[in-house]
Amino acid sequence: MFLSKYFKTQECSNHLGTVSINFRPVNESYGGMNVFVKQISRWLVDRGYRVVYELNPDVDIVLVAHPWLTHTDPYGFDDVQAFKRANPKVQVLLRINECDKRKKTMHMDQWLAQWESIADHTYFISQWLCDHHALNWFDKKRSHSCIYNGADPRIFHPVGGSTYDGFGPLRIVTHHWSDNPMKGYPDYQKLDSQIAAGDIKDVEFLVIGRWPADINWQVTKTHGSAHGKKLADLLRGCHVYLTGSHWEPCGMHHVEGIQCGLPVIYHRDGGGIVELARRYGIEYSDDLGSAIEQMRDSYETYRKTALNDPPRSGDEMCLRTIDIIQKMRVI
Repeated sequence: MFLSKYFKTQECSNHLGTVSINFRPVNESYGGMNVFVKQISRWLVDRGYRVVYELNPDVDIVLVAHPWLTHTDPYGFDDVQAFKRANPKVQVLLRINECDKRKKTMHMDQWLAQWESIADHTYFISQWLCDHHALNWFDKKRSHSCIYNGADPRIFHPVGGSTYDGFGPLRIVTHHWSDNPMKGYPDYQKLDSQIAAGDIKDVEFLVIGRWPADINWQVTKTHGSAHGKKLADLLRGCHVYLTGSHWEPCGMHHVEGIQCGLPVIYHRDGGGIVELARRYGIEYSDDLGSAIEQMRDSYETYRKTALNDPPRSGDEMCLRTIDIIQKMRVI
């Protein structure tokens, strides 16, 4: 299926190559990987490539963005392995965005190692994730790179955002598509209780997305899953982004918050999150309340950093990925 079904673009008569992606993007909230596929698909077409979500004889590059099968995946490992054997000139680019440590699973690293065995180049979505896998199974002598996540700057930007002036409540926001407790929900629930008890004052907390079914929020404001402009508007309506996620390979949620101009409070054990977040905010471990008060006092400093030295956006993420694809095309 061609990209024209998802983006209204004029196809070029002469393509630089055909890239097949093993995940068909959906126009709804579906995590950071879906955000990546939508962005890279658009950029590939803009740079002269044809994008498909299937394996056919015209394919030059297989971009593996989703190393496990779901209802949105058109093909899996066995299909790619057989396709590559039948078409030796086909190159496989593997994007690694997962690890067992994140959700306390026991299968993901094994799947990734299997995929890597047929990859011509592997790229990790954070240096932390690369180092983590190198300690377990990945050989850094293999062709690889690290490209940090970025959000679409047409949508996630600070224009029209709220600013905390020291008066009124400090509005804190988080958002997650996953309801896994490792996303930080024990900390979010504790913050909700502290605000309700009056232990933390002049703070409003907004949770967007999904959360464990056993959580009954007391004073926290909630909003269902959102994406695109709706999500960005909700983020820009707040002052500070909070992520309590543990051992995140990289994440897209905090990136979207920072690109909207929000300073960030992040957990010390955030994994790949820490690489970016430490430039734009304050870490915490056990005492989230103290981090919030520190952010209240230092808000202007971190806000200016987010505005004057913003993180690399999704545009650069995509261009760096296309640079790799271009090199693979001329090998």
